[in-house]
Amino acid sequence: MKRILLPTDFSENAWNALHYASNLYKNEEVDFYLLNAFTTHNFSLDNMMVPEPGEKWYDDAKTRSENELENILKRIEKLEVPSNHTYFTIAVFNTPLDAVKHLVEDKDIDLVIASNKGETNDVDSILGSNSINFMEKIRNCPVLIIPAEAMLGEINEIVFPTSFKTHYKRKELTHLNQIARISNAPIRILHVGQKEKLTKKQKQNKLLLEECFEGLGYTFHFLENTEVQTGLNLFVQSRNSGMISFINKKHSFFGSIFSKPMVKDLGFNAKVPVLALHDLRN
Repeated sequence: MKRILLPTDFSENAWNALHYASNLYKNEEVDFYLLNAFTTHNFSLDNMMVPEPGEKWYDDAKTRSENELENILKRIEKLEVPSNHTYFTIAVFNTPLDAVKHLVEDKDIDLVIASNKGETNDVDSILGSNSINFMEKIRNCPVLIIPAEAMLGEINEIVFPTSFKTHYKRKELTHLNQIARISNAPIRILHVGQKEKLTKKQKQNKLLLEECFEGLGYTFHFLENTEVQTGLNLFVQSRNSGMISFINKKHSFFGSIFSKPMVKDLGFNAKVPVLALHDLRN
């Protein structure tokens, strides 16, 4: 059984992410945890004074959160949700990032799935900005970000960009392999650079990646004379790829992903779901 955490701000974008998750794992046994991290208009989590249970501001905000979560459950009941899916709701006074971090540990969550935009479609909205933080700062759990434009249905392929400059561990790729298996989607391994100029170490890492993807459908692709960000976008757009996945390795080729411009482009502006995996050694 998988445990998947679904942060929500009750927007349609968050609902779309939930619907996408349900469809993606339709044949899997899953416990879904719907999480709403609420605050109040009168208190800030940065202040020394915060409301406590029993105080009006706290109780009113929690009641609103719990009522909205119940409305989501009612909405789910109207869908033809798989019988092997179970939904739980959690309302907590906290920031979205800290709430997700706590629940990942407390519930032993396997995967976080969130929308890349909130109610306002603005990167600075609560869920929009935090979805980017989820990708960057939740280091012990994969994060799948779902754009509002993502379509339900089969994933035709998953693009996996790599520099071949670092070696991978099978555990790091577990969730990518699982999604590829349940969706029957081939993995397109993309290197922005010339194939002929791979070093001996890069060639060894390329062979290691083949071992990690053994039993799956995959192909290698090379783009020359372009920047990484541009090449990745062009590749995905030209092929209408269904998902992007990468490993956030610190101090490496893709460490640059977590500069703000790259985060906003990949995490916020991407038109396809983005699966952020993490380097287990960090």
